[in-house]
This record gives sequence, structure tokens and C-alpha cells, in this order.
Amino acid sequence: MQDQQDGVQELGPAAADMGPGVLNAEKGEKPVLDPYSNDPFGDEEFAEIKYRTMSWWYDAPAPFQFLPLLGYGGYETQAGITMIAETIALGILSLPSVMASIGMVATIILILGLGLIATYTAYVIGQFKLAYPHIHSMADAGEVLLGRAGREIFGLAQLIFLVFVMGSHVLTFGIMLNTLSNHGTCTIVFDIVGMIVCFIFTLPRTLKKVSWLSLASFISIVSAVMITMIAIGIEHPGKAVQATVHNDFYLGFLAVTDIVFAYAGHVTFFSFMSEMKDPKEYPKTVYLLQSVDTALYLIAAVVIYCYGGQQVASPALGSLSSVMSKVAYGIAIPTIIIAGVINGHVATKYIYVRIFRGTDRLHSRGIVAWSVWVALALLLWVLAWVIAEGIPVFNDLLGLIVALFASWFTYGLSAVFWLYLNRGNWFSSTKKTFLTVVNILVFGLGLALCALGLYVSGKAIQESSGGLSFSCNNTA
Repeated sequence: MQDQQDGVQELGPAAADMGPGVLNAEKGEKPVLDPYSNDPFGDEEFAEIKYRTMSWWYDAPAPFQFLPLLGYGGYETQAGITMIAETIALGILSLPSVMASIGMVATIILILGLGLIATYTAYVIGQFKLAYPHIHSMADAGEVLLGRAGREIFGLAQLIFLVFVMGSHVLTFGIMLNTLSNHGTCTIVFDIVGMIVCFIFTLPRTLKKVSWLSLASFISIVSAVMITMIAIGIEHPGKAVQATVHNDFYLGFLAVTDIVFAYAGHVTFFSFMSEMKDPKEYPKTVYLLQSVDTALYLIAAVVIYCYGGQQVASPALGSLSSVMSKVAYGIAIPTIIIAGVINGHVATKYIYVRIFRGTDRLHSRGIVAWSVWVALALLLWVLAWVIAEGIPVFNDLLGLIVALFASWFTYGLSAVFWLYLNRGNWFSSTKKTFLTVVNILVFGLGLALCALGLYVSGKAIQESSGGLSFSCNNTA
């Protein structure tokens, strides 16, 4: 019994009453806890399509692990860079305008503070997955917490959030083509092209295949940010900046939601972890992701704001000259596509696994399995396009969706996971008491972000003049 208790301590925030299934999972053995010990993809030894193929970093000999372009195997099995590609997109270029709204000091504190909390909550998601290996989505986690009702509520929330994020990438693709072509044709045509391109890249059924594109996405966004920083430094030298800005609550908190959205990748983490060869390496991917995105967010926000000043646009590409804006958007094309594709893949995989879980078709290359995957991907991308085009205030509505769901997926729910894992042991030691207080505060943070975010987003929708549904107008 003492060995079991020690095993639970090694696992982190896991409860002692979960039985041997948790402990055996931590030791790398096949769990025996029923019904929560079944891997979402089952036994893949003889499967036609294998899903659990990703490592946290490159599967390559030690001297070449940081040189994937030289070959030596393994780039396609990288989980860390895939999570970075899913989390960091053009939203990073909205952060300088946050500084213009609430000041440099407050923005730096929020980026560091929310980033640190997001690191912890991502780690807890991994502990919850280790405790319940069958979890593949937020729906599965909801079932653990609340039974059948929790499964349906959490699953629907995850799907709505992902579809709206997909729609935002469709619209961003149209903005990019409008910029590059000087509005060469109807914006609806550009958006349809973006939808089709994203759909095509969503067709591979494993994250291993999708991860082939992740390095290109990472290089793309870093290059776009560098170009923006250099260009705005040349074109807007000596702009006045403010350490603090006195703004009304509504505009200030509306800007804060951009930071919340920048850390909103947690909704996909169960899916990523499910396709790792060794889920216990997941914390390494979290530390890689959060160190990279926090550093990039800070550098981009500070440098661009210092040169762009109080009038910096959101995204900051709007503050560049026409030529440099086109260059930056052109470089950002892989990020615009691939970050959306990863969200689309996770949304499609959620439904696909739910339909075929426990059957041979989950791993089949047959016509039925392939047709269902293609149909689901097409349906979701068309739905994302219709929502994005058909709602005149889509961007404001996206802010509402972020407030409603990202506040919980990124912050509040992880606190619930920890409290559930440690039920009965919240005050059993000084460390547990401290962590209990921390997680109650994190839950409060999620609740506050949700409530205040709904208020400011609802007000933004009310005050927005909107536009026309399915409009050909130039959106650049």
C-alpha cells in the first residue's frame, strides 16, 4: 500500500482513491482500472493507421535533434512544435494594441501572469489525462466529472469553440488575399479559397501527418513578426509610448481578452496527448510551448508598441506601409492556414473517434472510414465558413465565444480537474492546502474572465455597426 501511495505522489495531483489503474499507467504498464483505463485508440500493434506516433521532440540521434531539416528521421513525430503552431498565430500581432489600450506595464504583467497560470493549468490537464487514459477530448473529461450530461455539454462547447476559431482563420485568409491583390475580386471568393485550402490540409487522419507542416508554420509566424518589427521600426521611429494608460473598464478589458485568446490552445491538449507515444513526456511539450509563446508575445508586443505608438493597429500589420504589409502577410500564409488546420483536425477527430471508437474502422483505410472522415472535415469547414460569412459581427461574436469557453478551457476547468483528482485530500498536508487555495483562485480567475468577458463582448456586439452578411466588400 505504501508503494501505491508513493506512486500517487510521483504522479502529481492525482488522488489516492483512483486504484491501481492510475499507478500502473504511470509505471508504463497497461492500466487495469475500469472503465477509465481504455486508451482512446485501443491496441494499435496491427492497426492499418496508427495514431500514437508523436514524440515530444524530434526522434533523431542526439546531435541532430535540433536540425530537423537535415533529415535523420522524426520531424513528423514532433508534438511540441505542433502545439506551438496551433497556439501561436497572427493573434500575436494584436498584442501591441493591447499595450496602447492599457499601457506597457499592465500588459507585460498580464502576459507573464496569464502565461504562468496557463503553464500550470496545461500541466494539470496532463495529470488528468494520465489518471484517466481513456480521455481524448473535453467531452470525455466532462463525462468523468458530470456523467452523460457533462459529456454532451463539454463536447458541444469544444466543437463550437473550434468551429469559430476555424472561421476566424477563413476570414484572415480572405484579408490576406485582399491585401496582396488590392482587393482583386469579391471577398467571398477569397474566403472560399481559404476554406478549400484548409479542408484539403485537414484530410490526413493523424496528427503525425499534420505535424509535417508545423515547422513551416512556426518559421512563418516568427518571420512575419520579425518583418513587422523591423518595418515598423524603420517607418515609425520615435513614437511616444505610455507605461500606464487611463482607459475605461470596457475598452481595457476588451483588450485583455486578446491576451486570453493568445493562450487559448488548451482545448486541443487532450487530443495531442492521446497521440503521443509516451504521454508522460507531455509536460516537456507544455514547458516548450509556454516558454516560446510567452517570449514571442512579450518581444513582439514591446518592440512593435515602442515604435508604433498609441496609434498602432490591430493586427499590427495595418500600421505598415502597403508594400511591407503585403510582404508580412505573404510570409504569414503558412501560419494562417496551418493554425486553422490543426484546430479543424482536432474538431474532426473528436467526432470521428466518437463515431468509431472501439471499432475496426477507427484504424481502417477502407472506403467507409475514409469517406466519413472527408465528409466530417468538409462539413465542419463549410459550417465555419457559413458562420464567419453569415454573421455581420463575427469578430465581436468570436470575442464572446472566447470569453465563454477559453476562460474555462484554459483556466477554470483545470482547477476543477485538480480538485476532482484530489477530492478528500485537499487539506491533507501543507502542500495540498497550498495547491487547493491556488486552484480555487484559478477557478475564480476563470469565472471572472468569463463573466467580465461576456459583459464587454456583449456590449461590443450591441454597439457594433456590423456589416453585411456574405459581403464582397474589402476586409483588408
